Order: sequence, then structure tokens, then C-alpha cells
Amino acid sequence: MPEARIHLVPIYLPNHSTVLPRLAERLQKTFVATVTIRPLGFDPETTFDSSRGQYHATALLERLLDQARAPGTRILGVAGVDLFIPILTYVFGEAQLDGSAAVVSVYRLDNAHYGLSSDDKLLVDRLNKEAIHELGHTHGLLHCQRGDCVMHSSTYVGDVDLKSAAFCSRCKPAR
Repeated sequence: MPEARIHLVPIYLPNHSTVLPRLAERLQKTFVATVTIRPLGFDPETTFDSSRGQYHATALLERLLDQARAPGTRILGVAGVDLFIPILTYVFGEAQLDGSAAVVSVYRLDNAHYGLSSDDKLLVDRLNKEAIHELGHTHGLLHCQRGDCVMHSSTYVGDVDLKSAAFCSRCKPAR
């Protein structure tokens, strides 16, 4: 069985030098994987929707899929911009179910978005949960009904705060 690998790719993420290493450490433990940070290999502006002032999450996901190279390697784009899909006002992230790519955004996970003081510890905690959630989808996991499971769907940032960063016993992905 090949060693599990996760590549983190910053997308317009101004504080990536502090956020990504902490995220990498958490993902390494959660997925028992080698996690590396690599540069963006495409122009994300092609995914910007000027009528919404947001970036299309599915289009970003498709560009990330083009960057996924080795079998068993997952790629996670970590964005500092607001993401959407056409049927929703915004999303925290999106993933290819049982695939190799996912994208998450810190934009609506940051207290500053809500007019509150920034809290780096809380931001990284929220990002960890959403990154683990989206990577869970790449392992074929669907949304869980248990409110404390990391695979529970989060519509609002408060939902992210309520769930844990751990998989419940039913959702824990096979290694």
C-alpha cells in the first residue's frame, strides 16, 4: 500500500506561512500521512465570478484536480477568498467525493469577517475541522448525523465551533 500523502496549496492565503504548517501537523496526525506545502500551479482568477464577487469552489476544485499527480495523493487548496457554488450563497469548502482533491476557505472562518477581533487560535481550530471534513469526503465519507462528528455538515460558522475535529466511530476512514 503506498504511503498516504497530502499536498497543501495556498490560494490567496496571506498568512499561509503561519497557518499552513499548523494545519499540516494536524492533518499528518489525523490521516497518518506525509503532508507537504507546495505552490499554486494555476491562475485562480479564472475561477472568479465578478457578478458575485466570489470564487467558484467547483472551478477551483477542477483546477486542483489537474494538479493531483500520484495515485493515493490528495491535494487540498487552502484559500483566503470567499467561495461559492451556484446553489448556495457561500461554502466553507468542497471536495471530490472518494477522489483526490478538496478546497477550503478561511474567509468565513475568521472572526474578522463578522466584525469581531481576529483570533488566530480559533481560526486554525476551525480550519482544521473544515480541512479534515473535506478530506474525509475524499475518503468517500458522507455527512454524518452526529453533531459532534467532524463529518457533520456546517452551514454557519457556529456549526463548525460545535463539532469536534474527530471522526466518530462510524465515520473514521480506513487507512
